Amino acid sequence: MLSRKNKLLLFKLLSLFSVVRGYNILVITLAQYLASIYILSPNIPLRQVVFDLNLFLIVTASALVIASGYIINNFYDAEKDLINKPTKSMLDRLVSQRFKLTTYFILNFVAVLAASYISFRAVLFFSAYIFGIWFYSHKLKRIPFIGNLVSATLAIAPFFVVFVYYRNFQTVIFVHALFLFLLILAREMIKDLENMAGDMAQNYRTIPIIYGPKVSKFIIALLIVLTLIPALLLIKTFDVGYMYLYFIACIALLILFLVLLWKSSDKRHYVRLHNILKFIIVAGVFSILLIDVDLVLNRIL
Repeated sequence: MLSRKNKLLLFKLLSLFSVVRGYNILVITLAQYLASIYILSPNIPLRQVVFDLNLFLIVTASALVIASGYIINNFYDAEKDLINKPTKSMLDRLVSQRFKLTTYFILNFVAVLAASYISFRAVLFFSAYIFGIWFYSHKLKRIPFIGNLVSATLAIAPFFVVFVYYRNFQTVIFVHALFLFLLILAREMIKDLENMAGDMAQNYRTIPIIYGPKVSKFIIALLIVLTLIPALLLIKTFDVGYMYLYFIACIALLILFLVLLWKSSDKRHYVRLHNILKFIIVAGVFSILLIDVDLVLNRIL
């Protein structure tokens, strides 16, 4: 039986995990490794990729910066989240704002320290990444569409740094990146519809608040239609192994998404749409294994 002190400590750890969205970081870390193994360096032995110290430090630095980004975003959105996410907000408040900020600076320092072992260019990249996340949280997220665009760009930055590390400039990589970028951008705009109440209370100038939900839904629908283009290209033009099954399923889900989007009218509907896009993104991480099933089974040397 846990003592009262230990229970409080456990709740604080859960609170910190909630603030940094530990589950998201785990998925991003896995995605970086799977993309490195099966997309960016398919001809390099598995052990060499998995035990590459530089790759490990890139992934670690990315995870630390993303975690610190969630902390600073939570810091600036504390009042808004009380309206939009009251249950999660109460859990997040078990950890003080001072402790969050201290953790934010420590995580960023360790991330830059890890990057310094790789190269000076890595230090510059992660320093710029840290600044970009802070500037987005502090200023840019209040600007309609620019905030969404920057958020989506920051979300794919961890994959960009791995892409540059392996210097793999094949067209198929850019098509994969475009597919992911458009999905994340559409998801960011769905979140604006989902969070209208809190955004309005805190004077955020998002697209649904300035132009109305109909305009916002039209832009989201346009983004989803654009997402179908790289999905079709990856099925028809490029060799993605059995991952083509994932893209076929995505097209079906995105068409369903469009139907549900035009029928949506309240937060409950927008949460459902948000979850559809989140499912597609997370499923995409694991579907990378389908690119070469033999590679999954036999690539051990």
